[in-house]
Amino acid sequence: MVVYGALDIGGTKIAGALVDPQGHLLVRSERPTPAREPAEVLMGAVTAVLDELSGHSAWRELARLGVASAGPVDGAGGTVSPVNIPGWRGFPLIDRVRSHPRVPAHADPVLVGDAVAMAAAEHWLGAARGADNALCMVVSTGIGGGLVLDGRLHSGRTGNAGHIGHISVDLDGAACPCGARGCVEGLASGTAIAARALAAGWTPPAGVPATAAGVAASARSGDPVARGVYDRAARALAAAIAATAALVELDLVVIGGGVAQSGDTLFAPLRRHLAAYAALDFVRGIRVVPAALALNAGLIGAAAVAAPPAAGSARTRGMAAEASAGTGRQGSAEAAAHPSQAGPRASVDGAVPGPGTPVPLRDGAALR
Repeated sequence: MVVYGALDIGGTKIAGALVDPQGHLLVRSERPTPAREPAEVLMGAVTAVLDELSGHSAWRELARLGVASAGPVDGAGGTVSPVNIPGWRGFPLIDRVRSHPRVPAHADPVLVGDAVAMAAAEHWLGAARGADNALCMVVSTGIGGGLVLDGRLHSGRTGNAGHIGHISVDLDGAACPCGARGCVEGLASGTAIAARALAAGWTPPAGVPATAAGVAASARSGDPVARGVYDRAARALAAAIAATAALVELDLVVIGGGVAQSGDTLFAPLRRHLAAYAALDFVRGIRVVPAALALNAGLIGAAAVAAPPAAGSARTRGMAAEASAGTGRQGSAEAAAHPSQAGPRASVDGAVPGPGTPVPLRDGAALR
């Protein structure tokens, strides 16, 4: 059986999986992200995940390897500079993954932003299935996003399109590590929620961690400080979503990541504020729903964008041939920069299956 490898690297965890052509995880590995440690310590955690995956019997059937990383990423150069991982700036992640002794040459890794991978997964198998125009967001340690436009994944020139966490929604806001001010990430990420609550006088109940999840638990119990912090985060998200909708006309917004696990503590004020910010006729009434694939969306999406393109056009066939020939970085860059050309839900004839249609990652034309 053909399998696809996937890595999902974020500010909290480094996860890996082997994924079958139907999007099922066969094996999963995870390590905490040593986000404040030097580059080689971080890479050591990635290597440990690869070591564990490659010890599984299914690794022998590995066809391709997708790498989703917190951004910004450089899909063409194979490097990453995650805002929340200061030890990696221009870090050659793809070269380092490629050099792992158990990664076969034909599995040349493909890099994409983690939220773009999440968008690919949710559009293929999750809450955005069937949507023509959707924004899929990861709200966790940081905030990222991916776009589906006209039914296709839109990753942009470098693989960062939809990076909504660094839209500024407060002109006089605090400086963001990215260099701007008042970014959504600095107001609504899990890190920002916890920091804001503590600064506002919130005290975690006994045994409750000082995290966004802890703040959410207090908010559900009626703590006014915790509820106010979540309301402020929801307002920032609503402002950014409304701005994005005004630019590209969205039908749907899907929100995943750890903070989204707080449920109505986040979604109720978010929908209320969105009704106020999305005031123009063509952005009014946007649906906002939780992600369906929970915390595995990044892994499923990384596998999807790495899988060989469907046979639908000369261009996608050429990309598949180049990747399967093991041409290295150029092939990986092409696939990472244009995953929409070979969308994970494409069928043999290039059409997008409707809801309820069982589909493989591509069309079954995997490397042998």
